[in-house]
Amino acid sequence: MLSGYFPEFGMEKVRILNKFFIDGFMAIVAPIGNALESIRVHPHVVTIAGLAFSIISGLLFWKGYFLLAGIAIIVSGMCDVLDGRLARNTKTMSPFGAIFDSTVDRYSEVAVFMGVMAFFDNTVISGLIIMAVTGSLLTSYTRARAEGLGIECKIGLMQRPERITFIATAAILGAPFDSIFGTRYFLIKLAIVAIAVLANVTAIQRVMHVRNKLKLQ
Repeated sequence: MLSGYFPEFGMEKVRILNKFFIDGFMAIVAPIGNALESIRVHPHVVTIAGLAFSIISGLLFWKGYFLLAGIAIIVSGMCDVLDGRLARNTKTMSPFGAIFDSTVDRYSEVAVFMGVMAFFDNTVISGLIIMAVTGSLLTSYTRARAEGLGIECKIGLMQRPERITFIATAAILGAPFDSIFGTRYFLIKLAIVAIAVLANVTAIQRVMHVRNKLKLQ
């Protein structure tokens, strides 16, 4: 899920988030998942909670409370992991559950980006955010289209976990960074640029991946 693939350049399994980071995050989430399973929480409840925290994050960004917004994004990301885990472990997985989760994830991302856009109210940043949202949606769309063709397509540099990590880290560490280096919202702007570029690169990676797979059929 977290690896990229560059067939033209012979670079395989390029990762932004390494295994140590992923395993550490899953170790934190696991006890929460166990607790939710024990009280039989339905996965859809967790999915909706994730959307709620994303909306809260967007509102906090809009009002300039970046630290709290970053924490809310992390909680939303945990919900995104937990709903799938709950569905698998409680045997409540279903085709509808999969499309419901995927759809809510897209709304969640847009809610966060809208909050950031509203805070800055700047033409250049708004353009970059539109690019970031476009790349994020196309990353999901290309995977769905590939799977519709019977091709697994979970590759790419800037997938959802990376996007969540970039924006949350920038929000949480932004104020201390600006205070030390005398900058103004540098990290969050950098995160927006990175997502705007790399999310679209990921969409292109997936298109090329599908093209290469189809050539082999």
